[in-house]
Amino acid sequence: MKTKLLSLSSKIDKFTECTGRCISWLVIILVVLVGYDVSMRYLFQSGSVGIQEMEWHLFSIIFLIGAAYTLKHDEHVRLDVFYRSKFLNDRHRAWIDAFGALFILIPFCILIIISVWPFLSQAYIHNEASPDPGGLPARWLIKSMIPVGFAFLLLQGIAESIKKIIFALDMDMDKTL
Repeated sequence: MKTKLLSLSSKIDKFTECTGRCISWLVIILVVLVGYDVSMRYLFQSGSVGIQEMEWHLFSIIFLIGAAYTLKHDEHVRLDVFYRSKFLNDRHRAWIDAFGALFILIPFCILIIISVWPFLSQAYIHNEASPDPGGLPARWLIKSMIPVGFAFLLLQGIAESIKKIIFALDMDMDKTL
């Protein structure tokens, strides 16, 4: 059972690593796009609403899809005042991470995925577009990244929970031997 769970966790980790590396290329595109936008505005007094909207669309995608990659690499935000305390050992930290993932992260991801569907379906049904002249059409495309990003984060939360629980239980087993 333990090996199957670790295998599942490893597959999720590989998927997250792949999506994170793919999404990282969007950062380069975003930097080039912002550079172009700023140059056009300040050098030629010519701007584009569509380009500005594309900038926040790309940033949103990077943030939403990159959240799972950030969690995988343990670079997410946490309350380090308690977590980094000298009174906690690795087993305690593993239990804290597992508890946080199981009772906060995973339910929150599920809540967001479920509650975003009416919002997303209305945008799709009405073919919502930017209200600004020259803005981007099909706003439902960017809104569809919300459930996708939270689904990726949910998967990585499951993988992290598996790893942390197995690590904590193995540490407990070592102490009983």
